[in-house]
Amino acid sequence: MKFSTLSIFSSALLSGFATAQLSGTVGPTTTTAEKAATKVCNILDYGGVASTSTDNAAAIESAWAACVDGGEVYIPAGLGELNMIDGRSTMLIRDRTADGNMIYIEHTTDFELYSSTSAGAVQGYGYVFHADGTYGPRILRLYEVTDFSVHDLALVDSPAFHFTMDTCTNGEVYNMIIRGGNEGGLDGIDVWGTNIWIHDVEVTNKDECVTVKSPASYILVESIYCNWSGGCAIGSLGVDTAISYIEYNHIYTQNSNQMLMIKSNGGSGSVTNCQFNNFMGHTNAYTLDIDGYWTEETLAAGDGVTFSSIVFNHWHGTCSDGATRAPIQALCPAGAPCTDITIENFYIWTESGDEVLYKCENAYGSGGCLNTGSGDTSYAETTMTVTSVASYTITTMTADLTAGFALTASIPIPTVPTTFFPGLAPSSARLG
Repeated sequence: MKFSTLSIFSSALLSGFATAQLSGTVGPTTTTAEKAATKVCNILDYGGVASTSTDNAAAIESAWAACVDGGEVYIPAGLGELNMIDGRSTMLIRDRTADGNMIYIEHTTDFELYSSTSAGAVQGYGYVFHADGTYGPRILRLYEVTDFSVHDLALVDSPAFHFTMDTCTNGEVYNMIIRGGNEGGLDGIDVWGTNIWIHDVEVTNKDECVTVKSPASYILVESIYCNWSGGCAIGSLGVDTAISYIEYNHIYTQNSNQMLMIKSNGGSGSVTNCQFNNFMGHTNAYTLDIDGYWTEETLAAGDGVTFSSIVFNHWHGTCSDGATRAPIQALCPAGAPCTDITIENFYIWTESGDEVLYKCENAYGSGGCLNTGSGDTSYAETTMTVTSVASYTITTMTADLTAGFALTASIPIPTVPTTFFPGLAPSSARLG
């Protein structure tokens, strides 16, 4: 489908292949021009009404069905209830009583969702649900979608997760901003599948920023701005975990729960051959946190998920209180010790106090407090006290938030940023 001004599209420009941890090209295989030349399905021709009080869901579905074999589903500005105008572009607004997913795309190939002006938005009305004490639906879910892209739009105030990619392949997500309420359970982006490039995205919430879940392989996450968030994560991990060849690169995190957390409690399987490079941030609670005993997750059957061949390189900035919440915390399962973990060029200092602690348990490798032994046996938690760190200074972002967004008031529609990491230009220019 395509919304353009806000565009859901079943085609797009062929995205470039980013190297690193991807395994092939990503994005739609047919250009937007080719799709539009095939057929344009304007939802006004399928019962859509230009009214701020009309539910246009049926018209969108009819237009999708008419173009499902190839074409462009076009949603113009000025439509209401499922979508309405905010003065700049189309702004989709979810029905305030529905559940499930506002936009759900499944079993689809050669697909694109975007705003042609980079100013389109999807408003989830989460504050209405939160005021009623209700945990509601997601804004956007892709299920078994391949050769796709989502870009140049804002997802705002979801009653639940904002964007989930479930068992997807060959995808690209970029030039987006996500703004949710200041509460857990309002994840920014959750992804599992293979060969997916997520880049140039800003997330505000108080839960996951960009998180990889199992099973997943060959996923590249880069130029991410966790701006008052829960922070990025791998997990939660349980039985038969299968995660490999994941790379996070150039992640800026401020006022978040952590910069990165890998979390499990019991379980089985493995996380292997992953890299977490060029993390920068300040005023975060935790920093580098491997937690094999994460008690907020129900204990899963098994001796623990195995973490191996993982590199953390070039981390800079500060944590809130490094003596209370260790900036390096590698607590691995006794039944499955971590092996071949590398921590290097790690420059994180504390904003409170004059020392930081590193904590390690059943964790083998090099750097920090990691045990340099063979990794064959478990051992009790050890700590290391660090009284000074050189070269931890960072460049902050001018858009850094100093508070989260309220749960019971509407969140303003933001503008898609022009930068997502200090000193880096986005990989793709905004359409607007």
